[in-house]
Amino acid sequence: MANLLDKRMFYVDGTWVEPARANDFQVIDPSTEEAVAVISLGDQADTDRAVAAAKAAFAGWSRTEPAERLDHVQRILDVYRRRAAEVAWAISHEMGAPQDMSLDDQAEAGIWHITNFIDAFRNFRFIRPLGDHAPTSMIAWEPVGVVGLITPWNWPMNQVTLKVIPAILAGNACVLKPSEIAPLSSMVFAEIVDEAGLPSGVFNLVNGDGPGVGTQLSTHRDVDMISFTGSTRAGIAISKAAADTLKKVVLELGGKGANIVFADADDKAVVRGARHCFYNSGQSCNAPTRMLVERAAYDRAVETAARVADETAVATAHQPGRHIGPVVSKQQWDRIQDLIQAGIDEGARLVAGGTGLPEGVNRGYFVRPTVFADVGNDMTIAQQEIFGPVLSIIPFDTEDEAVEIANDTPYGLTNYVQSQDGARRNRVARRLRSGMVEMNGVSRGAGSAFGGVKMSGRAREGGVMGLEEFMDSKAISGWDRA
Repeated sequence: MANLLDKRMFYVDGTWVEPARANDFQVIDPSTEEAVAVISLGDQADTDRAVAAAKAAFAGWSRTEPAERLDHVQRILDVYRRRAAEVAWAISHEMGAPQDMSLDDQAEAGIWHITNFIDAFRNFRFIRPLGDHAPTSMIAWEPVGVVGLITPWNWPMNQVTLKVIPAILAGNACVLKPSEIAPLSSMVFAEIVDEAGLPSGVFNLVNGDGPGVGTQLSTHRDVDMISFTGSTRAGIAISKAAADTLKKVVLELGGKGANIVFADADDKAVVRGARHCFYNSGQSCNAPTRMLVERAAYDRAVETAARVADETAVATAHQPGRHIGPVVSKQQWDRIQDLIQAGIDEGARLVAGGTGLPEGVNRGYFVRPTVFADVGNDMTIAQQEIFGPVLSIIPFDTEDEAVEIANDTPYGLTNYVQSQDGARRNRVARRLRSGMVEMNGVSRGAGSAFGGVKMSGRAREGGVMGLEEFMDSKAISGWDRA
């Protein structure tokens, strides 16, 4: 272990502390299959210590002026910008995002969200009138208390900043448990928070796994809220674990997005959709993994998507370039291989990629960009979230059929619509059962809330709604407006 980064300590009450007992866990670089660092998995004593620190800090932090909290977050942003390259290095080595993508998108996502929260918070009214009909009735927005934050490995800083920043701006104190598979960027983030001078106990970090620290936070009587991003299976377990304490639970879970491509879509729609599916090696909950194509454009779309897959380079995360990297772990790699095989076995037509490692690769958790055509929406690959670079293409004949297929999924995170007919785009967008709809390649605006419906959870992260997620509303009557 001499060459491994030693990251065994936790950040609690404004200082780095030793774990209560040794429980080493190796962080594996998915490009090499070799350990890059060792962390410690916390136990109940570590969780209790962090929660106690947050509870003690909450009393004072919750009463600070909003402007003071905003100043602290601005300092966090300043330090983050300076250390973004370190964040990117950590993400490349812990979860396999290629060097350029890690800096330009993965680490940059943190800057984007912090900046957007600062903008949203500047105009946030903590006390506002109910309406002209009730001049002495006010709605007050107040912090929830001690918040447990459980984040995933696929977009580490995206999710950490979507939770930590609004939590502390709202006046909460928090305990972060990042994914044990990809904890290194979060530990850099803890260093950033420390350097920025956030008061002790407002932010704490304890590493651990889901059954350990994750469950301990979910069941802890002094934790008032859990915000979780991850698999639907884990989200259900957290909901059950949190039920006895009736804490607030906010879940951002999986997805199986439909990308509806009408025959009049622009020429780049299929290329754009396929690239988006393969991006981050398919490890995004909002990936458009089901491409629904109108029959008249179907054969051409299949051909185009297969070509995009064949042209998508796969290589180590440790080199620059526009390639995709490995998936995060051997467990994920095995699962993706099983699902690709299920697609073959159930009769989908494999037009690109397939099982096994890409040509010329003999180590690392690399997956071949894969495209299936003639997929039935009842097939395993159309219903299960694969979380790899695997695209399923499904034909449709009518608008009603496209909407029916798109909605025929347990998930409801992001759907996509491609058409030059604006009235049809708007009509279809309203009929799709999802928290988000993106049309013709136009990204959601800054401050838009990220979240879904059904088994994608019902979190709303980002912007004003993302701030309100970390607060409780209080109705006050008889307010003296003078």
